[in-house]
Amino acid sequence: MTITYVWRDDFDNTALDALHTGGFGGPATGTDWRARLERHSLGWVCAREDGLLIGFVNVLWDGGLHAFLLDTVVAREHRSRGVGAALVATAADEARAARCAWLHVDFEEHLRAFYVDACGFRVTAAGLIAL
Repeated sequence: MTITYVWRDDFDNTALDALHTGGFGGPATGTDWRARLERHSLGWVCAREDGLLIGFVNVLWDGGLHAFLLDTVVAREHRSRGVGAALVATAADEARAARCAWLHVDFEEHLRAFYVDACGFRVTAAGLIAL
C-alpha cells in the first residue's frame, strides 16, 4: 500500500484527535485542530494510507527564520516503517521552501535515535521552564 505525505492537507478534527489520543495517550479532547493550526502554524504534514490518516506533524514558526516541530505522531500499527522520518523530511522541505533557516525540535531522551539518527537533527543545548 502506498503512503502519501501532503503539506497542509485537509483533515477531519475527529480523526486527528483520535491519532493524537492513540499516540500520546489520554482522552480525546475534542480540539478544533483546524482552527488551532490555521492560527498558529506555518503548516502541517498528514500521512495517509488508502485515505486513512496514519501520521501527522505540526510546523509552527516565528514568522521569520525559525520553524518548530510539534506533535509528531504515527499510528502504532504503522510505526517502524519510516513514516515518522518521512513526515519530518516533508516538514523540513516545506519549511525550507518558506525560507526558514532553522528547524527546531524538542524531544524526550527515548526519542533521541528517531530525531538525531533517523531524521538528522543535531543535538544542541536548550532550556525549559515547566509552567
